[in-house]
Amino acid sequence: MSELETRQLRYFVAVAEERHFGRAAARLSMAQPPLSRAIRELERQLGVQLLVRTTRQVSLTPAGEQLLDDARVALDAVATAEGRARRSAQGVQTLRLALKADYDAGLLPRLLEAFGALPVELLMGGRGEQVPALHDGRADVALVPTPFDARGLDVEPLLTTPCVVALAAADPLAAHKTLRLSDLAGRQLPDGSPATRGRMLANGRSFDLSQIFNLVEVGGVVWFLPEFVAARFPRPGIAYRPIAEIDPVTLAVAWPANSRSTAVAAFVRTAQSVVLECEPVTQPMM
Repeated sequence: MSELETRQLRYFVAVAEERHFGRAAARLSMAQPPLSRAIRELERQLGVQLLVRTTRQVSLTPAGEQLLDDARVALDAVATAEGRARRSAQGVQTLRLALKADYDAGLLPRLLEAFGALPVELLMGGRGEQVPALHDGRADVALVPTPFDARGLDVEPLLTTPCVVALAAADPLAAHKTLRLSDLAGRQLPDGSPATRGRMLANGRSFDLSQIFNLVEVGGVVWFLPEFVAARFPRPGIAYRPIAEIDPVTLAVAWPANSRSTAVAAFVRTAQSVVLECEPVTQPMM
């Protein structure tokens, strides 16, 4: 009977994600020959071919694709178990909530007031950092705006609001009540990409809100954001306008699918109740 090791899974995931043995070896801080040997041994152990190797690239076989999905889930589960064990040994009795500052739709104070099962420790991070925190055990639950990768998670949508575009109040486009992506030709997002692509900022590069607003105010730069974020930051130098071609943003509460925490379940119920009982903090955009 084959008994896979977490080391083997980590090696395979690195190669499968990088599609290159050299880059995977650098990511793992090891030499390439032992990595290649480890992957060949894994294939021998499983009795299947996982990778198709050429001189220039690596691709996955159907068996490799399946193992990649399963290995990610397994490694996340191991990391979560390790984190929970350490917390238990330390006697930590808190619920850790991951979120991005100002992406709570004004719900956070009400959530904290209504939730009484455990003290709540806030893990603030940039956009895109909440899901990894759930997978590696740093967080028990998270408030996450869509889109995000929900694999391995249970998710409960809380509220949905339109996406708006922030542009300089002096921009001629601010005279329009609504805009289309084609109207934004020649303008760019804070990360330098064309605004006409109609996407949120990439997770790989972080900006704080004050930086983004300053860039927008001076003109030429625009920013797409959920209406529930824009409503909290009225600024005389910035106009917010609806842009229907971009999907609405849903704020959801998410937690690991394998969680059996009664505190997490209580927090989810509290979040649902808070949304039903009161309107989020919003202000008109026009």
